[in-house]
This record gives sequence, structure tokens and C-alpha cells, in this order.
Amino acid sequence: MTATSAPSALDGLGADLAAAACGQAARWDRDGALPVAVRGAAAKAGLLTADLPVGYGGLGASPAQVGELCARLGGVCGALRALVTVQAMVAAAVLRWGTAEQRTRWLPAFARGELLAGFAATEAGAGSDLAAVDTRVRAVVDGREPTLELTGVKRWVSFGQVADVVLVLGVLDGRHTAVLVETDRAGVTRQPVEGQLGLRAAQLAHIRLDGVRVPATNRVAPPGFGLSHVAATALDHGRFTVGWGCVGMAEACLRDMAEHVLTRRQGGTLLAEHQTVRALLGRAAVETAAARELAARAARWRAAGAPDAIAGTVAAKYAAARTAASVAGTAVQVLGAAGCAPESRAGRFYRDAKVMEIIEGSAQVAELHVADHLLRRTRATGSGGRR
Repeated sequence: MTATSAPSALDGLGADLAAAACGQAARWDRDGALPVAVRGAAAKAGLLTADLPVGYGGLGASPAQVGELCARLGGVCGALRALVTVQAMVAAAVLRWGTAEQRTRWLPAFARGELLAGFAATEAGAGSDLAAVDTRVRAVVDGREPTLELTGVKRWVSFGQVADVVLVLGVLDGRHTAVLVETDRAGVTRQPVEGQLGLRAAQLAHIRLDGVRVPATNRVAPPGFGLSHVAATALDHGRFTVGWGCVGMAEACLRDMAEHVLTRRQGGTLLAEHQTVRALLGRAAVETAAARELAARAARWRAAGAPDAIAGTVAAKYAAARTAASVAGTAVQVLGAAGCAPESRAGRFYRDAKVMEIIEGSAQVAELHVADHLLRRTRATGSGGRR
């Protein structure tokens, strides 16, 4: 909040849920699932799609408020933040590219948590390059109703074990298309993914679609817009919330380190008095503050509809994920055996942060995106400086 902005009732969004989750997150990670009651509490508090307009059941939250929400949740449990991320990704895509009928049908159900959404894009041969998706979408006639038939296998779907509907990226007549598929339809099978490196409570699943038929009205935007528009909108929203979640992870690890070194003694001397330890804390503090500033800049640009907003979001997510990985690693080092303990937040975030560097666009892809944006701007404006 800037010096000129007024406090909002939404500025503490998610604080109660984050506080309640503090003592439970390690168990959720160990059990590999978020309890149904926790998902329900998030929905009841309006957190699942906080930035949807009030008319669709959202809270009308600003980008900055959504960012702070994800930082609070991310500082407690990456999977809890992921729940908000995935629901909001699908909602953002439907809000931006869906028809009026689709928005009326789907968005209030997403906001209330009556339907849990998943984003099904990745395949065995399509990760960073989603243009390579091979899920087939075919227009068929089923009685009198125009119908779409989907066949393919989607991998690493967050909350795919429990999602009621997934937004599927596929190919129809050679063009990318996006289709909402209810998971209780015939031909949908799920394979739970367990024991992955991080986000173990995010209930990942591989989802197989064997000739699954849905009404043609479940298609979001015309064929040809599925990747460049629908999936792009979902991924942009995902990067924004993941970036803020990583800020929260780094800030939590920084607090844990500071508290530990002020109470732990080595050879009769507080760890905080060792110059090496203080240097580690100093670097971590600067990295964390820088990541927060980039995330805040991305929020401002998104709120203003700035032309650099997408690139700013990519940069923020890239920096914040690297920072979360770096600071969590430092926290494990400083905490020592306590950082390696089963209940350690730093240890859990150390695993989660590596995942953050990969999802919604890997660090390497982000570097290329930022560089391309810089070069386009430079070409557009001229060198403007001395050689």
C-alpha cells in the first residue's frame, strides 16, 4: 500500500486462513493432500477467485491484493497457494475469452467453490512448448447437439485428483483450442501422482481422455485461440500468483532464519554474532526485498493495463522463484539439522521452490522472454544512446 492509497477491507485477505494453516501445512505435505475442509474454508472466504468481479461472485480484488493474498498463503503452504492459483487461472481465461453464457454458467460456481477447476495443458511431449500438444479434439454429431470429442493424456494437473472440471488445451482441425471438460464424464480417468519433489499436497494427477464427449458450448473461444489467447491468459495469471507465492516463501524463510540465529548458540556464542551467518542473512534479505519490489511493480502494471505488464509478470515470477530457491536453501543451511527435520518449513520450501522455477514457464524460457521483450523495445525506440 502506498502512502497515498486508502486502506481496504481486502488488504488482509487470507490472513485468517494462513494463520490457521501454519501448524498443519507440514502434515498436509506428508499426507499428500489438502483436507476438504481447508478447500471449503478457502472458498467460503472468497479466496479462490478473489479478483473476479463481484457480479460473478468474486471480491473484485486488485492485483496488489491478490498478490498479497498469495504471499500470505505461499508463506505457509505452497499447495494452498496453488489451489488459489489454479482456480483463478481457469476463471481468468473464462472471464476474458468466454461467452456471456459461459461466464454466467461457470464463474459463480468457481467463485463459490462448487466446482474445483484444473488446468490441463502439459503432455509427455509438450511442456515448455505447449504448441506441441497432441490431444485431439473432434467435432461430432451426438443426437441434435453439436459435440466435441477429446482424446489424449494430460500430465501434472494440479488438483487433478479432485477437480470437477479441467480446462483442456488440444487441437481441432489443426488449430489449438481450449475446452472445459467435466471430470465425471465417460472416458475420463485419473492417475494420482504421489511423492513428487515438491507441492506434495497439491493432489496432482495425470488425466486420460478416451473419446470424452462434451457439448460444443464448452469450447472457450474459437479454434485457433486456444493457446495464443485462452491458455496464455491462464498462464499469465498463474505466473503472477506463483511469483507472489514465492515472495511469501522467501519472506517466511528469512523470518525463520532470523529467529533461529538469535536464539541458537554455538560454542557459547549466538549464531547471529558470526559474521558468516550475518552475511548470509544480509544477502537473503536483499534478494527477498528485490523480489517483492518486482512483484509489486508487476501488480501496478497489471492494474494500469500497461503494455509491459506481461513481461513484468514474467520477470517477477522468474526473480521470485530464483529467490525462493536461494533463500530456502540458505535457510536450510543456517538452521542445520532443524532445517532438515521432517516438520521444517525451510526444508519443505526448499523442495517446493525448485518446482516453482519450472512451472508456468521455466527459468530458461523466462530469460528468453525478458530478453526478447527488451530487444523489441530497443528496436522500436532506436538505440537512443552512445555506442
